[in-house]
Amino acid sequence: MSDEYVVETRDLEKDAGSRRILKGVTLRASPGTVVGLLGKNGAGKSTLFEVLLGFATPTSGEARVFGEPSSRLSAACKARIGFVAQQDELMGLMTGAQHLSLAASFHASWDHALIQRLAREWEVPLDRRVGVLSGGERQKVATLLALGHRPDLLVMDEPASGLDPVARRAFMVTLLEIAAESGRTILFSSHIVSDIERIASHVWMLREGEIAWQGELDHLKESTVRVVLRAERDFASPPQVAGALHCQVQGSSASLVLRDWTPDMLQQLEQQTGARGEVTPLTLEDIFLAVHS
Repeated sequence: MSDEYVVETRDLEKDAGSRRILKGVTLRASPGTVVGLLGKNGAGKSTLFEVLLGFATPTSGEARVFGEPSSRLSAACKARIGFVAQQDELMGLMTGAQHLSLAASFHASWDHALIQRLAREWEVPLDRRVGVLSGGERQKVATLLALGHRPDLLVMDEPASGLDPVARRAFMVTLLEIAAESGRTILFSSHIVSDIERIASHVWMLREGEIAWQGELDHLKESTVRVVLRAERDFASPPQVAGALHCQVQGSSASLVLRDWTPDMLQQLEQQTGARGEVTPLTLEDIFLAVHS
């Protein structure tokens, strides 16, 4: 495995009892990328992050962060990581300000100006005890704690799930701005496709513990299309086409979602099926639904 990647896994597997949660996962993230981990609930997103950060030991395979094995991260490596868990472990009797003051005492390079600015922009009630805050407010406090020491890698598990749509959009846009300013790498999971499409430069798509796709978001959207075939007579059976993620036939019309698409493939497809084809681009949500159909 190479040290040029911030995060890298190879043939990673993780079992929980008799159930295999991660199945041969091979991934990599380069410095400065914003990676959205997309998957249905129960797909293994949280488990993947737990293994990457050393909270859980893999059953087999490898996981590395900044070139170090995830199960044996050094103190120096851990200091370069910020993590926002799906369920925070904040202390209910302490205020947000007290949490931040405590965290800052452990970091000589704590960015007080950044945290104060974000707390204002996100309207975080730092003077109130965490135990009386809403779920979204607690998430914001947890995110401030993860950002204060200016980590090179920020990992967030469903970071905006407790926010309303307006607050979630502002929250995610701010995170993208922070990533662009500092060049840090961000990994965040979500089952909300619009969040990933809005700010991610790269996508990891997890389906039942396996990687269904990984790479640049723009490339995924450019190379995955819907082709509607219209023939002169009804299709006797669904067309067998390489790279098909989904196929639906209704009489003389067939709708296919195809991956690894290039423009020259349309003529080949028309010749193969004897039908006229029409190509339309897809949103990330369209692709996600096709992958899971």
